[in-house]
Amino acid sequence: MRRRRESRGGGGGGGAPTPALTGRESLIRLIGKRRRILPSHQSLGFANRAAEGEGGAGSRVNGVVDCSGEDEAGVGNLDMVDCPVCGKKIDGRDDKVNSHLDACLAKGSNRKFMQSTLLQFRFDPTRKEKDKYLEDSSCVGVDFIQKCAGDSDTQSHGCVVAKGVSAEDDADCTMDLNSETCVPLFTGNADVADVNGNICKSMGTPSVLPNITTLDKDCSMDEKSMSTISTFIVGRRFADQVELKQGDSIFLLRDPGNVKDSNAIKVLSADSECAKVLGFLPRELSKHLSPLIEKYDLTFESSRSVILSVTNLNVRNVPYEWVRRKLSHRVFSIKHHSLCNCKFAMQSVLEVEDMQTYPPNSTKYQLNFQILVKEVLKNHCHVFTDEETLFIDCFGSLSDEGQRLFIRLYTRKGPWFRMSEVSYPEIVDCQQAIEALVAKGFLYSLDYKKDPCNADLKEVLDLLTVSELREIMKLKFSKLHKGISSKRRNELITSLLSSYTDGVCPTLPSLVFSRTGTCVRISQTADFLLWRVQRLFFLNGEQDLSAFLMVDLGRVKYPTYNCTILNHLFSSRGELLAYEEAIEVAQLMDQSLDANDTEMVMRCIGTSDGRLTCERPQSYHPNTIRTYRSFFSAPWVYSKVVTLGVSFLERERRYDDAIKLLKRLLGDISSDGRRGYWTLRLSIDLEHMGHLNESLSVAEEGLLDSWVRAGSRMALQRRVLRLAKPPRRWKIPSFSQSIKRKIKEVHIIGRPLNCDLGMRNRYYGEDGEQCSVEELVLQYYAGEGGGWHGVHTESGIWMTIFGLLMWEIMFADIPDVFHTKFQIAPLDLETDYFYIARKSLIESHLERIKGGMAEEILITSWESHFGTSCRGVNWDQFSLPDLRAAVTCVGGSCLASLCRLLAQDYRSWSSGMPDLLLWRFFGEYSGEAKLVEVKGPRDRLSEQQRAWLVLLEDCGFTTEVCKVSPEP
Repeated sequence: MRRRRESRGGGGGGGAPTPALTGRESLIRLIGKRRRILPSHQSLGFANRAAEGEGGAGSRVNGVVDCSGEDEAGVGNLDMVDCPVCGKKIDGRDDKVNSHLDACLAKGSNRKFMQSTLLQFRFDPTRKEKDKYLEDSSCVGVDFIQKCAGDSDTQSHGCVVAKGVSAEDDADCTMDLNSETCVPLFTGNADVADVNGNICKSMGTPSVLPNITTLDKDCSMDEKSMSTISTFIVGRRFADQVELKQGDSIFLLRDPGNVKDSNAIKVLSADSECAKVLGFLPRELSKHLSPLIEKYDLTFESSRSVILSVTNLNVRNVPYEWVRRKLSHRVFSIKHHSLCNCKFAMQSVLEVEDMQTYPPNSTKYQLNFQILVKEVLKNHCHVFTDEETLFIDCFGSLSDEGQRLFIRLYTRKGPWFRMSEVSYPEIVDCQQAIEALVAKGFLYSLDYKKDPCNADLKEVLDLLTVSELREIMKLKFSKLHKGISSKRRNELITSLLSSYTDGVCPTLPSLVFSRTGTCVRISQTADFLLWRVQRLFFLNGEQDLSAFLMVDLGRVKYPTYNCTILNHLFSSRGELLAYEEAIEVAQLMDQSLDANDTEMVMRCIGTSDGRLTCERPQSYHPNTIRTYRSFFSAPWVYSKVVTLGVSFLERERRYDDAIKLLKRLLGDISSDGRRGYWTLRLSIDLEHMGHLNESLSVAEEGLLDSWVRAGSRMALQRRVLRLAKPPRRWKIPSFSQSIKRKIKEVHIIGRPLNCDLGMRNRYYGEDGEQCSVEELVLQYYAGEGGGWHGVHTESGIWMTIFGLLMWEIMFADIPDVFHTKFQIAPLDLETDYFYIARKSLIESHLERIKGGMAEEILITSWESHFGTSCRGVNWDQFSLPDLRAAVTCVGGSCLASLCRLLAQDYRSWSSGMPDLLLWRFFGEYSGEAKLVEVKGPRDRLSEQQRAWLVLLEDCGFTTEVCKVSPEP
């Protein structure tokens, strides 16, 4: 997570640390990266404390982004024109007009308009691109590849360029790299990229364009044919340290055992006696090339494969050229159609290389950003207005340098940047790129000609160095000794702003801008829309564009699964706007707790409480199965704010107000896993207020609620037993015996290093070294405790075992639970729907585990998915031998019961498990396991821990509590 705070309680000052508020961490994860500008700040009734400016550009009115305040060249004033073919209103820019007319003419509309179209709109028939603005779905054509010699305008508008096969090629269908002609792009569901790195989606429809040549199915292959391809050596940081020289010979070798990529192809040195790894082919190129090597015995000429140039850093891409030699003799026994399939496959390799799908590292982020935007507009287009879609699409009309500069600035902290200091090696003319971005409304500029508001001026002052601030102070405020001698930036800025506000120095902006020059920042419209785009793409606030970077660097690998989307997460734009507004309230609540602003905290609580009552969803019925969609609703967010508010009020000892909130939560939301916590807190707060009878009634009613589970249920049962004494209640509850069940305890003596209250105890181990209380207990069980092996893991090892054993179940092909390729778990994992939707798969899988197949399943998952991110799986903390030993000794029956429990209610049972997992073998293939909860002198079992111990014992596990006492 990006933000970590010194105090989670929101309090300030010294003294004892403020106790953490329940629900604060959960709210922080929901918010993710904080937004600097909150569009609905005023409409929610809060004072606008966010920075304003840009003349109100990008403000939201009734949930709609208003672009009317943008510059004249921005998106607010784009002209619409009538299409002379179909008569519909279309975007008036040349590239959009051409794109629309291309589709109209291709589908066979009235051809008499063609000449006038060419004259009126300067329509160029060679400019053809994917039409994103088609108003008639029947107009959707097929993507195609085209190269027009000497036509620079073609490339500038995103046409896919390739060198491939033409009808005039030899009969043997040799792929001549010198041929420049129009060839068909495969019309399957494969993705390709144009010269600018833009991803183009093949629609899978038949071509409606005439005279598109195809390969002859009866083609043969000339053994002397060769193709020269230029690409890069990547992954140098993981390769052997070999000095590279221009002209060195190299050769390629398949690496099917690569844990990161089964299609990996290594690049090895051909000049050394012992071939050393220089790196790898780019991932996407290997994906196309590996099947050819394995299926057709494709070989390469090492004598003709050479390094073209070498960069200074060995971790950068190293360009080189390799020659695809004739296919081996075995290929010629293949039927003609298979041979042509090989030619088509090799053609895709050439297209990958020639269309520069794999640019240098410096511009890969541009491709990632384009993928993000295109996917969101494809899957969530219904939640954007035409104006918003048009604004986002304007990004594609920017030059490469403009796009790269915007992405660079958008991912930086900012908010303001000096134009004079904006410089990147991959951007030649930053000044021109900035001007284009300002003209399109993606950036907002501020200079001495504009009168900045106080918020903007303060942020611009942050760009000045301390010496520059002191220079301004001495220049204009020599009579004011206040702050002149200060060396602290904040004091200098505060003093300058105060003088400007009081009218002492009205020329402060000109003094500041004479040093900074013109400053730019991301416009409010762009900031708001791209925040939404990222949120819709990743479905959370924690991930951003850096997720692409981590994948590109090989640091993170996501699981493989199918994204089958049948239903939208947000069925309407109104649902999305309500959700976004709730997120803003949550952020205000979080910020107010940090600032210790009690007034604003109470306003956020009141707003959330009111909205929660007004927006009470019908789906929150007591018998409703909670699905993942509830996690993306405004009531879900407001309920989190109110839950945090309850904890805040309890800390302030305002129990009466907390009771009112809890009653409304329980009355408004009938199906939620947090009902157990709410019921427990309501019963406790009523007892604080002296309402014992009502407290008992609330606890008894809570035990009848099917949503009260795990530790909360046990805590309510214990409260009922304590409060239900005569004369309040005469009948003993039926669960009294199970609650009073004794848990086996073991007592050992330890020599503590420190006994200070509030500090974690340290002990001297059996070897005399310092250790934690858990390590001391592990030493006891390994010695006189019975020769046990084990790990201190709490829930970690069990979540890892569950993830590995249930991997195929978690990532099964279930509709609507995977919306993006950056998920580490299905969206419904923490809901009851997870088990219900996969019941037959889960039960058959659990039968295999129960039958003794657990270890085999574990090993298979480990070897197949090692290093892949998955919810709960920790590849670094636990080794395969330890996991195998644990699975073998626990036994199939216990493992099956535990996996079923987690599958049915992962949210309730994914925490609170015993501290230690111990095992010992009786022979080579049998053993026993034990789970131990460790408690120090002043510790006691939580209700969740007690619930786990009782449940595990019912499942057949051996459990006990080990209490460590200091020496007398």
